Amino acid sequence: MAMLDKIAQPCLETGTGTETGPGPSRKRPTGSAKEGKESLAPGETPPAVPIEPGAPTGPEAELNDRDWCMSVQHEQRIVQALQAVSEPTPAKVRKVLNDLGYIDERIHGLRQDGKVTRFYLDLREKGGRLCEEGLAAGVETDSSACVASAVGPFTVAGPGE
Repeated sequence: MAMLDKIAQPCLETGTGTETGPGPSRKRPTGSAKEGKESLAPGETPPAVPIEPGAPTGPEAELNDRDWCMSVQHEQRIVQALQAVSEPTPAKVRKVLNDLGYIDERIHGLRQDGKVTRFYLDLREKGGRLCEEGLAAGVETDSSACVASAVGPFTVAGPGE
């Protein structure tokens, strides 16, 4: 919990976690096509009516502001640490995640998939639903926010759950 609280600190300092403030943050996708000028190809006719963006989907629609902000903190540290791992086996990935402070009870679905290792981290706390879905693949390593069920054993929520 101490590690999770430390990672949440920049989000707490910025209030909602969607503003720019100390530490890295990511604004929620908002706005409309009217805000930016889109270029048209020569000979193309502009649309007759303004194009409105669709409603957010996925994690940005389901996570609260604090979890959305915290996802950036987790993603950056996870990717940075795992990019340095050559031949990322499940054992090596678990060790790196443990060294970052993620305990075994929060590491799920750790499995080899060809030359990469896939995993989930259960980062739910204080009523949140944050989880991270990761892919350890050397310089191609990636981690992104996902949504876990709010209560009960760890499962990744599907659309609309």
